[in-house]
Order: sequence, then C-alpha cells, then structure tokens
Amino acid sequence: MIVANVALAFGPWFVRLADTGPVAAAFWRILLALPVLLVAAAWANPRAMTRAGSLWLPILIAGLAFAVDLGSWHIGIRRTTLANATLFGNCAVLIFPLYGFLAMRQWPTRVQGAALLLAAVGGGLLIGRSAELSSRHLAGDLFCLLAGVLYAAYFIVMAGVRRSVAPLPALALSSIAGVLPLLGFALLLGEPIWPGTWSPLLLLALVSQIAGQGLMIYALGALTPLVVGLALLVQPLVAATIGWLAYGERLTATDAIGAALVATALTIVGTQRRKVR
Repeated sequence: MIVANVALAFGPWFVRLADTGPVAAAFWRILLALPVLLVAAAWANPRAMTRAGSLWLPILIAGLAFAVDLGSWHIGIRRTTLANATLFGNCAVLIFPLYGFLAMRQWPTRVQGAALLLAAVGGGLLIGRSAELSSRHLAGDLFCLLAGVLYAAYFIVMAGVRRSVAPLPALALSSIAGVLPLLGFALLLGEPIWPGTWSPLLLLALVSQIAGQGLMIYALGALTPLVVGLALLVQPLVAATIGWLAYGERLTATDAIGAALVATALTIVGTQRRKVR
C-alpha cells in the first residue's frame, strides 16, 4: 500500500515532464499499460474476459468516466501545484461515501460528518490560496476537483461491474473503453500527440498505471480500512515534496493547514469506508 501510494504520487510529475499535451499523456498512460493489464487479466482469470460481454454498457460508461477524469486531472496538474492536484484528485474518497448515504437514504454519522466538514474547510483554504496566486492556479484546482468527481462516478459504475467481474479483467476492459475517447479529446484540443521523448510516458504507464494501480488493487484486498486510510496520507506528502524539490512549490501556512485538513478527512473516511458500504 505504501509503495502504491508513492508510485501514484509520482504520476503528476511525469505528466509535467511529458512533451505531449496533458490529455495525450493520459492516452499514452492507458495505451502503454494496456498490454500488461490484458495479459495479467487473462492469466489471472481467463474466462472472466468473455463473461464480461453482457456488461459492455456499464464498462463503456466506466471507461468514458475514467477517460474524462484522467484528462481533466492531467490538465489540472499543469495548472496548479502537485500537492493540490493530488489532494483534489483524491476527493473521490470523500464523494463515494456520499453516494452511499444517498443510496441507503441515511445521514452520515457524526464522525463522517466531521470529516466532510474538515474536507470542505481545507478545500476552501486551498482554492482560496490558489485564487490569490493566479486564475491559472484556480482553474487547475477546479479541473482536479472535476477529476475527483468523475473518479467517484467511475467508482460507482465499477462497483456494479465488480459484482460479476474480477478486479483485473474489470480494470483492463474499462481501460480499453477509455483509450479512444482520450485520443479523441486530445485531437479536439489540438494537443501534440506523438512524443519527442518517451521516458516520462513510459514511467507514467509503468510506475503509476501498472505498479501504482496494480499494487493498490492487491493491497485493498489484504488490509484493514484503517491502514488504507492512513496510507492515503503518503500520496499528498510525496507529491508536495516532489513539487518543492523540482519546481520550488513551497507550502505556505494556509496551504499546509488546508492540506492537513483534507488529508485528515481522507483518513477518517478511509477508516469508515467499510461501514458505509
């Protein structure tokens, strides 16, 4: 779980290093990782790929949601700090339980309500600070926040798919559904598609998509929600460190307080996720 969060935290840096457009980088992230995911899915559960044929519509919807999520997040990464991009991109951890409350027609518990309040206050501090810096930073935060909402939509649809399909086949099939939409979005935006340097994109696919997502899927089935929630703190910490070392993105006191509040909320909700489900 720790290695997975560290690997995922390096993703925004690789997006900035890529010489393609941000949405094009998302396209290459999925495409380059797809052969490995397909082989792993076929090896882990050969029949699952064919049995999933009856679920083509929700898988297609999940793939489209993930494509728009990843494209929005990559655009935001280049417009805000790495720490903010990581925190807002993970807000699905907060939104997904809200969907659970609506689906079960229940109010959040006091602890869960406190976590949501902390996230709102912390997010407000971070967005306010970005607005002070520049409109570009504010737009970046909003793109990453949109990505977090779309990621929650992806979770919701995939939760239904996962009732009938194993994790790796579900991930591989939804990745197939998202590849062409990402390419289409990049072309519509007029982004450069073909890279001059492949290293950042290969690292993005290997480190973030294969190692990060793969280890996360494995670890989620073996650890308690408390450990998962605490491990979420690793990702924004690593991203903030990379932003400071590579780009001089120093956190002010307001940034630090806002980030701490959001990270605390992520941890609390992570520990409560099993109860919500």
